[in-house]
Formats: sequence, C-alpha cells, structure tokens
Amino acid sequence: MSALNPPMATAASAATPSRMRYWILLMIFIVTTVNYADRATLSVTGPAMREEFGFDAIQMGYIFSAFSWAYVMAQIPGGWLLDRFGARRVYAASIFLWSAFTLLQGTIGVWSSAATAVATLFALRFMVGLAESPAFPANAKVVASWFPTQERGRASAIFNSAQYFAAMVFTPLMAALTHWMGWHHVYLWMGVLGFALALLWLRLVHSPVKHPWVNKAELAHIEAGGGLVHMGEQGNEASTVQVAALPKGQTGFYLKQLLTNRMLLGVYLGQFSVNVLTYFFLTWFPVYLVQSRHMTILKAGFMVSLPAMCGFIGGVQGGYISDRMIKSGYSLTVARKVPIVCGMLLSTSMIICNYVDSEWLVIGFMALAFFGKGVGSLGWAVVADTAPKEVIGLAGSIFNMFGNIAGIVTPIVIGYILATTGSFNGALLFVGLNALVTVLSYLVIVKDIKRIELKHI
Repeated sequence: MSALNPPMATAASAATPSRMRYWILLMIFIVTTVNYADRATLSVTGPAMREEFGFDAIQMGYIFSAFSWAYVMAQIPGGWLLDRFGARRVYAASIFLWSAFTLLQGTIGVWSSAATAVATLFALRFMVGLAESPAFPANAKVVASWFPTQERGRASAIFNSAQYFAAMVFTPLMAALTHWMGWHHVYLWMGVLGFALALLWLRLVHSPVKHPWVNKAELAHIEAGGGLVHMGEQGNEASTVQVAALPKGQTGFYLKQLLTNRMLLGVYLGQFSVNVLTYFFLTWFPVYLVQSRHMTILKAGFMVSLPAMCGFIGGVQGGYISDRMIKSGYSLTVARKVPIVCGMLLSTSMIICNYVDSEWLVIGFMALAFFGKGVGSLGWAVVADTAPKEVIGLAGSIFNMFGNIAGIVTPIVIGYILATTGSFNGALLFVGLNALVTVLSYLVIVKDIKRIELKHI
C-alpha cells in the first residue's frame, strides 16, 4: 500500500494518474475484515456459551449454520438490490444492520432465559446473515468498476484475504475479551465498530466517474484496462454515462442464462468446496483446538492467528501470481486456474493433522493448508472477469449463494460427525477432501474463462 497518494493530492496533476482505487480497495478490505470478524464471533465465544447454556454438538452445528441459511436465501434479492440501487447505499445499510444484530447477540441471557438461548441465538445469527448478504457481491461490483482486468486478480485476492486478516487480528482480541471481560463484550464492541464503518463507507465510496478525488488519468487507465467505470449508481448517484440497464421484468430470463452456463456451474461448485474450508475455520476450528487439542480459549485464540496469517499471505500471493501471469502473456484462463489448482492441492495437507500429536505440528499443517487455500481463493476475481456487465450484482450473488451453501452444510455435518464418533478426525477428512473437489471442478468442468455476453429477448 506504499504507493497510495493522499486523496487530496489527486487534483495536482491531470497527467499523473491518481491512486484513489487503492483507497477504495483499502476501504473494502477493512469492511470485509469486520464482516468476517462478526461471522467468527460465535466460534470464539462458543465454548464459553456452551458451558453457560449447555449447548450440545448438534445444537452448536445448527446455530453455526444459522448465518448461512439467511445468507444463501438472500443472495439473489441482495444482488437485485445492488443492481437497482448501487453498492454505496446498499452496502452502508448492510453494514449498519449486521452490526445491530451482532450487538444484540450480547444480550442473550440478559433479556432471554437460558431455555430460549438456542432459539434466540439462532434467530439473531440468521438476521446477521440476512444483513450481510449483499457484502461480497458488492465487493465484486466495486472491484469490477474500479480496477482494470490486469489488476483485478490482486484486488479481489486482497479483499478476499480479509477473512484471514480478521482471524489473525480479531480472533486473539475476541478471545482476550472473552477471557477477561466475558463473552458479552465481544458482541458489544463489534457492533459499535460496525456502526462507525457504515458512516465511513458513505463518506468515502462513490462510483469512479462521480468520485471527487479521481482525476481523468486514473479514470482513463481503469477504463482502458476493462474497468466498468460507467457502472453508476441509481437515483442521485447516477452517472451521466451508464452501462445498459437490465430491462424490467426480464430478471428470470437472465437468471436462467447464469444458472445454465457450464463455466459458471464449475465456478459455483468450486466455490462451494473452497467455502467448506472457510466455514470450518470460521466455526469449528477454535472449538477443535479447545476440545480436541485441549487448549484454553485464550491460547486457542492466539493459535488461530498463525494459520490465519499464512492464509492472508497466500491470498495476496495468489492474486499477485495470477496478475503477473496475465502481464507475462498467459491467457486469463491459465492465469486464474494455476493458482487455484495448486493452492487447493496444498490445502489437503490438513488431513495430516489426524496423524500427529504435537500442537505445533497441528498448527503447522493447518497453516500450510490455509496458505494453500489463500493462494487458491480467486473465485471472486473469476466472477469479476466473467459476469455480464449488465448484471454483475446478480451474477456475484448467485456465485455467493452457491458458495455459502457450504456454510449450512459444513457446521451441521461436522456437528453430526462429532456426535457420532466423538472425534474431529472425520471432520478434517471431510474438509480436506473438499479441496480436491475444487481442483476437479476447475480442471474438468470450467473451460475457458471469459466474460459472458447475455442473450436478449
């Protein structure tokens, strides 16, 4: 980020491109970091809440899944809202609402009885998922608007790597809050932080053609490289030049095209399997360290940060490698597939944890697995590369919907594995083998990666 220019300096010279797109990317990264931290609150506070309220493994599995039930169901409506009202306003509302429902989770046991804790927590996690549903499609929409193709892989990898940065920074902090002040404080402070971010997003983020801190040189650079700079927002935010609007009453016609395209179906399946690893990390991983490896909550919180750091490094490296390959003359297809396939093969190393006893070997293999997952997490770059320009919000939402079905399946399956076997060994096998599904999906189903042209009625 050292190349960033102060925003007010962009007016100094029309010949030198401003760097506002990197400030926008930084803002996306910060918001996505908090987004993932809010998703992971329950994984950190879960052991303490289980002790207080007596949740069993299957109940915890369903509570962990509550977020994703709503998140998946709301993806297509969320994409429609993004295409209709624009990322700026929809995202700000999303941040505010998910922060409110996060804060309310801190009142469980205060305003509700222990007997109703399961239902209350499930309902509030469900509402967090509902509120967060536009977030990642909005990220893809903003990146497609602000970044040329040869920079898009790195930009997408950076915002996607926020999930690891969140675990690296916030998991130890939330574990410390739980240990020293009680689990209620985790939800209180995360909610307050989200309210502040919603206001900051409204202040800093606009469409490229309307942003006051972007000069003509940067705008030309983005547009010449394939950035959709005229993807304006509706209402008062509309730009003077826009891409063709999606005709009213034809959403189903275009939705069918997005759901029957072979390339996209392969990408959807791949993202599902990538997110099996994501949701293991967001839900059961700290519990695994506490219950199976007998760590304290505080120690587990700090141990989680090590694989998270490797995932973050891998995520940034995956985007860098992909963009460098494009600049070196490789096709978009090769440049996206090579990091995905190699990274996900590396992720299968987590299965080795079933055969080692040393804590540091366990953390080491988990770090290797999440480094590989970071390298291979280029699905959002592929969406930004391939989504029809008229419906980037909708296309991103469908992709996110399929990917986050893993958030329903993974915690529940692991809960039943634990209840049946009393061991995490089967859970790690289930998660590790899903990395191979991603590899097969990109090698067998996904052919050429290219932008889809919609057929019109």
